[in-house]
Amino acid sequence: MSWSRAGISALFLLFIFVLQEAAISKVNLPIGGFSLYLAVLLGLMALEDRSGAIVLGFIGGLILDLSPSVESPVGKWAFVLTIIGYIFSTNRESIGDFTQRPVAFVFFTALGSVLTLLAFLFIGLLLGENNGSVWHNFATVFGNGIWTLIFSPILLPLLVKWRALTLTSRERQ
Repeated sequence: MSWSRAGISALFLLFIFVLQEAAISKVNLPIGGFSLYLAVLLGLMALEDRSGAIVLGFIGGLILDLSPSVESPVGKWAFVLTIIGYIFSTNRESIGDFTQRPVAFVFFTALGSVLTLLAFLFIGLLLGENNGSVWHNFATVFGNGIWTLIFSPILLPLLVKWRALTLTSRERQ
């Protein structure tokens, strides 16, 4: 991932984050909520190579860490999403090209959403944070996974096209 694409991706993620905080989080969906920001970030991370996924995970985590609504220590989201970026990058190479297998792309992103939230909760337990009740956490993680599975077929083709527009000529080869 080039420096210019990292900057463009950071600005795009910041726009999606503002959209998430201003509009999407205000919609009350049953069984927890939907995180557009997390779905977009994981979709972009799944399309990148190894270093790009890790960089996007770190940038996306920093944006989440700077959110005024987050009650976790600064750096926790960056740490979790950097680890998820590494896990994505190592497993993505074994799955293959997601543009040829859209169903796998949707399931990979939904599973990544669930895995990210579980890792966030687990690291919170290790840090001694009060994460709330087990039932509430289960409903939030399960609900986010379901909503990501439902909305990803609409969202992910748009991400593939957006990523293709931001590739430099050197990265297209």
